[in-house]
Amino acid sequence: MQAAFEEVPIEALCTRVTSGSTPLRSRSDYYENGSIDWFKTGELNDWFVESSNEKVTPLALQETSLKIFPADTVLMAMYGDGKTITTLSMLRKPATTNQACAAMLVDRQKCDPTYFFYALKSRRYKLVGLALGGAQRNLSAKIIKDFCLPVFPLLTQHRIAGILSAYDDLIENNQRRIRILEDMARSLYREWFVHFRYPGHESVPHTDSSLGPIPQGWEVKKLGDIAVVNRAQINAKNAPDELHYIDIASVSPGQIDYATTYAFADAPGRARRVVQHGDVLWSCVRPNRRSHALVMHPETNTIASTGFAVLTAKAVPYTFLYCATTTDDFVNYLANNASGAAYPAVTATTFEKAEILVPSSALLGRFGEATIALMEQAHTLQRQTANLRRTRDLLLPRLLSGNLIPACTEGASS
Repeated sequence: MQAAFEEVPIEALCTRVTSGSTPLRSRSDYYENGSIDWFKTGELNDWFVESSNEKVTPLALQETSLKIFPADTVLMAMYGDGKTITTLSMLRKPATTNQACAAMLVDRQKCDPTYFFYALKSRRYKLVGLALGGAQRNLSAKIIKDFCLPVFPLLTQHRIAGILSAYDDLIENNQRRIRILEDMARSLYREWFVHFRYPGHESVPHTDSSLGPIPQGWEVKKLGDIAVVNRAQINAKNAPDELHYIDIASVSPGQIDYATTYAFADAPGRARRVVQHGDVLWSCVRPNRRSHALVMHPETNTIASTGFAVLTAKAVPYTFLYCATTTDDFVNYLANNASGAAYPAVTATTFEKAEILVPSSALLGRFGEATIALMEQAHTLQRQTANLRRTRDLLLPRLLSGNLIPACTEGASS
C-alpha cells in the first residue's frame, strides 16, 4: 500500500525563502582576512557544505545586505546551465551566500530539513523545466516559492531522511578518505621531487638545469619523452558496438564523476579517445579549471572526448605522471600557453613540450611502489562510493513516492 502525502508549496514549508548578495569587489576590507563563510553556487555539492573558498569580513556583514543563514539551511543554485542550476547543499554551520543561491530556512514544525533537501532533490528536474532564459537559465523567487514538494507526517519524514542520509554520510566519509590517500601521494611527490628531501639526498650534489639547481643524475625531459599523448582513438572501422563515454562535464578536479553508456551509432562524435588503466585525462579547454583525473581500472571500451588530452606513461610510474602533471606549476604552464579568448585551450603539442623533472629510475621505482598502493586503495573506495550513490538514487524516488513508507513506519513503531 502506498503511503499518502500532501503536495505543499516550498514557501509554506519554510519560515523564509530568500537569497544572499555579493559585497562590492572594490572594497578589499569586505574580503581580506574574512572569517565568515560566503558560498557561491560552484561550491554546492548536493550534500552538506562546511567551509567556503572565499570568506567575508564582519564589516561586510554590517554594511551590506548580506544575511547569515543558520545551520541546516537548504541552498539551491538559481542560475546556470543544466549542470549548475538546482544543485543543492545544506549548511553544516551558519554562513552567508551570494545572490545566485536560494536559501530556504525550513520550518521544523512542518518539515524535517534533511527530508526537505531530499524531497527537493527528487523533483529538481521539474524545476529545471520551469527555469527561464536560454543558455544561462534562472529560477525566480516566485517559481521556487510556489513549487510543491511531497510532504508526509513528520515521523515518516524523519525515517526517510535517516535512511537516505546514512548513504550520504558514508559517501562523505569515503570521499574524505580518498582525499587523504591522494594527499599522501602528492605530499610524497612534493617532498622528494620539489623539495628534494628524498632518501639519501644528503650525499647527492646539485647541478644547474633549465629548471634551476637539481640533484646530480636527474634530468629535465619533455613530457613527450616519458608519456604518449593521445595514444589511440576509435573510428567507424574499429569502433565497439557499445562504449562508455567520458565527456568534459563528467570530470571534476581529481575525479571522473560518471561515464555514459552508448551504442557507438548513438554516441557523440567527440567520443573517440581510447583510455586505459593508469592514463591521465586532462581537459584541453580552460585548463585553469583543473578538469583532470587518473583513470583506474576502467570498463572495457571506455572512451573519452577528443576535448581531453590522454596521457599514457611510458617511462615513469603512472602515479608519478599524474602528480607531475597536476601541480600548480603545471596548471600555470597550461594556462599561460592556452590560446583563445572566450575558450582558452591547449593542444597535444602543449603537453608534449612541457618540461618535467625526472629523477633516477631507482627513485622512480620506490615512488611507484609507495603511491600505486595508495591510488589502488582510493580506487576501491571510489567504487564503493559509486555503489552507494546508485543505491541511494534508486531508493530516493521510491521513498519519496510513498512506495517504501509502510515498512519504514512499521519499523519506527516497533
